[in-house]
Amino acid sequence: MQDRRPRLIVMVKEPRPGRVKTRLGRAIGMVPAAWWFRHQTASLIRGLRDPRWRLELAVSPDREGLDSRVWPGDLPRRPQGGGNLGARMGRLLRQGPPGPVLVIGGDIPGIRRRHIADAIRLLGTHDAVLGPAEDGGYWLIGLARRRAPPPTMFHGVRWSSRHAMADTIATLPGHRIAQATMLADVDTAADLTRLRRLARLREPKSPPSQ
Repeated sequence: MQDRRPRLIVMVKEPRPGRVKTRLGRAIGMVPAAWWFRHQTASLIRGLRDPRWRLELAVSPDREGLDSRVWPGDLPRRPQGGGNLGARMGRLLRQGPPGPVLVIGGDIPGIRRRHIADAIRLLGTHDAVLGPAEDGGYWLIGLARRRAPPPTMFHGVRWSSRHAMADTIATLPGHRIAQATMLADVDTAADLTRLRRLARLREPKSPPSQ
């Protein structure tokens, strides 16, 4: 029997120094950046397991990612394939069985199951949903897939810029588009510093000694 649950696809790269989070790596070192990405992604995947959706991984590099022991062996994997980010996300959003599909990256520490559930809910009344990031990009894109995405989806998007989300919306003419919660990604040392500062602020305070 076909699994009709919405699909949540997490895009991950093999966490090798110099291959992942290179902007962060230029500031803190490629080995620490790869270590951060590996543990961040593992924590994210662990936290997003939920019976309400089907969790899948889109891996890169294709062959190495499919055979990797880094990622949980029980989750379905598919290769991201070649091309820029738009080409890779476009394939993920078009392929697979009918029904809603959402794609996220692995470098957004703030993603929780409630954010995914909210995005799926929005797809009940919209054709597409995007989760804006603070830098003008986005951490999530999802399609209800009640109709085929336009062939020009993601064409001309200025990736890694403050225009990425606006450009993406422009490639989806006629689509009813909802926005999910804004979250922050980690691309630079400043992003990581801010993340750690927020984590310290959220730590429960010890009661004063008597």
